[in-house]
Amino acid sequence: MDDRDPECLFCRIVAGEIPSDRVHEDDDVVAFRDINPQAPTHVLVIPRRHIPDAHALGAADGPILARLFEVTSRLADEAGLANGYRVVTNVGPDAGQTVFHLHFHLLGGRTMGWPPG
Repeated sequence: MDDRDPECLFCRIVAGEIPSDRVHEDDDVVAFRDINPQAPTHVLVIPRRHIPDAHALGAADGPILARLFEVTSRLADEAGLANGYRVVTNVGPDAGQTVFHLHFHLLGGRTMGWPPG
């Protein structure tokens, strides 16, 4: 899998070509505030490496998946989301995916309804 897709919005954010309000970055993961927040806390957590979606993950991707959730948990703690939060990823257009780079939405700071969407 390519490390970067030059047409991908999130690859361009990772590369610094498009500004973002970053709340975390390391060698593997970047996290930034969503520009259209759906909750008081709405952060996108993405791998630096281009992976189109969760469906494209394979056995070799276990370490990056674990790192994404590790960062998500730490950001939830830092945001004071002890009462709960939601982690969402959309796979494909019918599920609402609009940027085809694996990303997890960390949503919190308000009561979430069920079922979603």
